[in-house]
Amino acid sequence: MSFLAPHRALARGTLPAIAIVLALVAPRPALAQDLTTPEAFFGHRIGADYELPDYGDLTRYWETLAAESPRMTLESIGRTAEGRDQLMAIVTSPENHANMDEYRQISARLARAGGVSEDEARDLAKRGKAVVWIDGGLHATEVLGAQQLMETLWQFVSGTDDETMRILDDVIILFVHANPDGMDLVSNWYTRIEEKTERSTRGIPVLYQKYVGHDNNRDFYSSFQPESENMNRQMYRTWYPQIVYNHHQTGPTGTVLFAPPFRDPFNYNIDPMVITGIDLVGAAMHSRFTEEGKPGATRRRGANYSTWWNGGLRTTPYFHNMIGLLTETIGNPTPMEIPLILERVLPNDNLPAPIAPQPWHFRQSVDYSVTANHAVLDVASRYRETFLYRIWRMGMNSIERGNKDSWTIHPKRVDWLREEMRAGQGETDFARNVGGFGGSRGTREDYEKLFDADLRDSRGYILPSDQADFPTATKFVNALLETGVMVERATSDFSVGGTRYPAGSYVVRSAQAFRPHVLDMFEPQDHPNDFLYPGAPPTPPYDNAGWTLAIQMGVDFDRILEGFDGPFEEIEEWNASPMPGVVADAAGAAGFLFSHAVNDAFTAINRLRASGHEVYWLTSALTEGGRTHPAGTFYVKSRGGTADQVASIAGELGLNFRGLTEDPDADALRLRAPRIALWDTYGGSMPSGWIRWILEQYGFADYELVFPQRLNAGNLSDDFDVIIFPQGAIGSQFEEVFAGVPDSVRQEMMRQFGFGAPDPETIPAEYRDRLGRVTPEATMPALIEFLEDGGSIVAIGGSTDLGKGLGLPIEDHLVKGGQPLSREEYYVPGSILEVTVDNSRLVATGVPSPLAVSFNNSPVFSAPALAAGADATNQMTPLAWFDNDAPLISGWAWGQEYLQGGVTMAEAQVGEGHVSGPHLFGPLVTRRAQPHGTFKFLFNAIALSTAQPDRP
Repeated sequence: MSFLAPHRALARGTLPAIAIVLALVAPRPALAQDLTTPEAFFGHRIGADYELPDYGDLTRYWETLAAESPRMTLESIGRTAEGRDQLMAIVTSPENHANMDEYRQISARLARAGGVSEDEARDLAKRGKAVVWIDGGLHATEVLGAQQLMETLWQFVSGTDDETMRILDDVIILFVHANPDGMDLVSNWYTRIEEKTERSTRGIPVLYQKYVGHDNNRDFYSSFQPESENMNRQMYRTWYPQIVYNHHQTGPTGTVLFAPPFRDPFNYNIDPMVITGIDLVGAAMHSRFTEEGKPGATRRRGANYSTWWNGGLRTTPYFHNMIGLLTETIGNPTPMEIPLILERVLPNDNLPAPIAPQPWHFRQSVDYSVTANHAVLDVASRYRETFLYRIWRMGMNSIERGNKDSWTIHPKRVDWLREEMRAGQGETDFARNVGGFGGSRGTREDYEKLFDADLRDSRGYILPSDQADFPTATKFVNALLETGVMVERATSDFSVGGTRYPAGSYVVRSAQAFRPHVLDMFEPQDHPNDFLYPGAPPTPPYDNAGWTLAIQMGVDFDRILEGFDGPFEEIEEWNASPMPGVVADAAGAAGFLFSHAVNDAFTAINRLRASGHEVYWLTSALTEGGRTHPAGTFYVKSRGGTADQVASIAGELGLNFRGLTEDPDADALRLRAPRIALWDTYGGSMPSGWIRWILEQYGFADYELVFPQRLNAGNLSDDFDVIIFPQGAIGSQFEEVFAGVPDSVRQEMMRQFGFGAPDPETIPAEYRDRLGRVTPEATMPALIEFLEDGGSIVAIGGSTDLGKGLGLPIEDHLVKGGQPLSREEYYVPGSILEVTVDNSRLVATGVPSPLAVSFNNSPVFSAPALAAGADATNQMTPLAWFDNDAPLISGWAWGQEYLQGGVTMAEAQVGEGHVSGPHLFGPLVTRRAQPHGTFKFLFNAIALSTAQPDRP
């Protein structure tokens, strides 16, 4: 039997939701001594060496305790990607359980803030209970998270000491398992080895979340994966916890764990009380470690974690006025050693109590985690009213700021003022005012320059319903709704500031409690220049430096600087439906035209082709009935039931169709269903997984994961029309992906990208054909053969090194004096940049220019090496390039002037019979499924792989 058999069996429903319902209603004894202990249930202590219960074990144990204890109820908060129930245990006193709805409503009213007066807020804070979220298991190979969750829950349903009873009276604890699928996978992988001393969590064959693996902690503002959607619904629509504690397991080497406070920078959109609240709770954690004689806890610059980034389970709460906590703790069921790290021997502000090198057992890590949990819950109890009141105060701060002229000061604005002051004072006088404890000194008049009327924060944002891709704007709005943002829809046409907007337009006001999140989703991030000392290389951010979701998704919106109103209604549902499209001139139509500008046009094409329809891509503009349809417009020929199917698609997806009385007299490409190969690797690739998810969302059903051994075998055109190589599949730029990433995280991410594959003899036979890497010697001849046979290739990010292997004239643009630019000269972590696009090229059809792209130290090609407009064999044609010296839109781009003139997307002609391709996309056009504005590059490339010149 495969080691995955139990994993898959659970997904089929061996632990149905009905069991959870029974756990809620079964009679419960009141005495702690009647409860089933972990030792009695599992046969060992939680955290015992070489033991690792799986999610099925956790579920059955929690069901048992829920049936036994009046302190606990158990809920399924939704299904996972593989179909399991995702569990949340609610633990508090029996008296609190009896009034749970009241406490939930108090928490919601205080967090939402609107309509609650100061006096009422203080009264609600007195009557309410603090709500604390504690999760575990998000990154499933970090097995400590789920184990500490079980142990902490046990202690709070069984404990009778004074502190436990006080906490149960004052606090409602939400114990949430963040990744059930991954826990089963990793636990079953670990325990498949009978000889316990040889067990290891390393080398699992697939991602520990069905599509995205480690990136499941990068999805909490986009809410695309079911687990993050489930958790967001609890945090931002149901419970509104004041504290969110996210457990992880990659403790800095030479310590036991990292715990807050965090290092700078912190995001300037966040209410400052979030930061001071983190400091308060973090101090309680560190104080408790030292009180209990548990050394080895580091903080601040003891690790790379900051409060800048949005998108993580503990970071998105910051933008909702919640205190987000992270610990990264060492430990594994297989015993380990804490090594000697000389830099961590002396105590300092980052490490108040160093720990001596020593053997380390898993139970010790569990005990540290439990101590941290107790510290958080203790401070939540002691400051119960304070935390409840302050979340209201922060929400009210946001509402008040959104209702008046307000300004957010950010780094570039401060840099501008510094230069203004320098110019006004002269170099000598300015230098005299700089340094010491005073910094760059100025006057009140200087300060007032920061508050230019045109630089006010927006009072709100309007997303017009007549924009080219309104269905994608709706997907963006749904990401807002799923994170608790209030969104309104116009019930009729209206005007604001002299601009007319049609009915159905979306309105997002900034005068709401979650204003920090609103601003963060619409406005560019301005990451400060972060250096340890002058002349040092940039200090890498923990994750992205810029991510503005509205910009990534290509959404058109207007910033409104004055107060406004209109015929608006709040969208109450969890998801908004796209505004139904219009089907014009349907009666007797020979076929229907629809726009290439809408991403979901490809969803429509895939559905229409699946039902036997012929679909065409018009390659020249078409004028009919006084209307002009641009080149790239799609056309579907009518057959039985076409009008009904088109009407159904229009209603569901929001696409507009126009019927023609006869087929268009135009040049076109006939689109056949492509056979898609998507590269993957042993252990799974996150970029590949995200593309897999995207393909499924848009209806590309005929895809297959291909591994290096299949690629090396050749004859690829027998099975595939197009091969997609995501970031990390090809080339020397593997290492650049991880530049600046902390070593502990780097090791995990490198494994996810396919590094360090295991010995074939140590893994089940069914996975051995996944081993290997793409190499110039073994793989490139097969790829050249595939191209010469008429196949197409898409290479993204560092995989554009494919071009060198194909012998294309590709050179690095980011050089000086023949040498690559140093990190001190040039560094662009995850950010959004602007490029100019040649959208006359087929693969760029429907793409606007200029265009925002997701960029992460991505490849940039030298323009002189490219033959602009050339179609000859082995020549390259630019698709997108940097045409100015300041392309940064959102994030951080140190030395961005070096990008000017560089080409970042290109296509080539290799072999005969191609309509277009191969395609080299340097930017991360599919990264984390967020940059919808660049999806068309992938979709067009796939469609063109089988397109043949034809006339409808």
